[in-house]
Amino acid sequence: MRVGDRVALVAASGPLPPNVLAAGVAKLASWGVHVTVGVHARDRHPQLPYLAGTDADRAADLTRAWCDPDVDVVACARGGYGSVRLLDLLDWSELAAVPPKPLLGSSDATALLHTFAARLGAPTVFGPMFATNAFATDSVAAARLHRCLFRPDTPVVVTGPDAEPLAEHTGGVAHGPTTGGNASLLAMIADMPPPDGSILLLEDVNEDPYRLDGLITRLLRAGWLAEVAGIALGTWTGCGPPHEVRAMLTDRLAGLGVPVAWGLTFGHCRGQAAIPLSAPAVLDADAGTLTVRRPAG
Repeated sequence: MRVGDRVALVAASGPLPPNVLAAGVAKLASWGVHVTVGVHARDRHPQLPYLAGTDADRAADLTRAWCDPDVDVVACARGGYGSVRLLDLLDWSELAAVPPKPLLGSSDATALLHTFAARLGAPTVFGPMFATNAFATDSVAAARLHRCLFRPDTPVVVTGPDAEPLAEHTGGVAHGPTTGGNASLLAMIADMPPPDGSILLLEDVNEDPYRLDGLITRLLRAGWLAEVAGIALGTWTGCGPPHEVRAMLTDRLAGLGVPVAWGLTFGHCRGQAAIPLSAPAVLDADAGTLTVRRPAG
C-alpha cells in the first residue's frame, strides 16, 4: 500500500457499527489513502440481523470493488458471519479477468482470503479490520497493520509473551508459505485444502474446547494437515481455560511430526499481528516466532 492509494471497504459479513466504521475510516484516511465505503456496506438484512444486507448485495459490493480499476486495495470491514455465503454467488470468471489486488481481513473473512488466494492469486493479509475496535481503538494493532502494508520490505515477526512449542515433541523449524486463519471458517471450506508444505495459522474465538476439537478433527479428516510444514497457533479468546484448549490441541496436533508453536499474538486479541498470507515464512517453534520475509501487498 502507498500514500494516495484507494481503499474500498466492503461488508461481506455482519453489519457495521456506524460509530466504529466512522472512527476506522477516519484513522485509515489519516494514513494518506482515499477510502470508499461499499454501496450496501451500511445495510442490514431484512430478516437476518446478523448479516449486513442481502447476500446478493454484499456480493455485488465485493465484485464492484474488486473489478474497479481505480481501487488499489479491497478490505473486509468486519467479521461476524456471512462471507462463506458469498462464495457460490461470486462470478469467478469476472473476478479473474482483472489483475489481482490485495484483500485484507480476518475472522469471518478467512473464507474469502483463502478462496481469493487459491482461485485468483490474490495477495491477502490476515489482520485487524477497519470497522472494528481492533483497529479503531487499538493503536498497537493499527501500527502493526500499517507497518505490514506500508513497509513491504520489512519482515513481519510474530511472537508472544508465552510463545513456545505446543508440546515436548513439537519443536523445530519449518519453512513454507503462510495460509489459514480462523479455524471455524476453515472448517466451513474444508474442501479447499492448502498447498502442500504450507505453514498453517489457526486461531478462534468463543468456541468451547469440544467445539474446537470438532473443527480441528474436521480439518484433519479433510486432509488439511496431512502435508503442512508447520502450524502456528494464535489466540483462543473466550474458548475456555487455556490449559484445556492447549491439551486438546496437543492431543490433535502433536502427533503430526511437524513444528507446532503455541501462544503467538494473532487472532482475536489486543495488539494483534497483521500477517501476509501466501507469503514465504519461517516458523521457529523453539523460539516461538513466525517470520514472514516478504509481506504481501
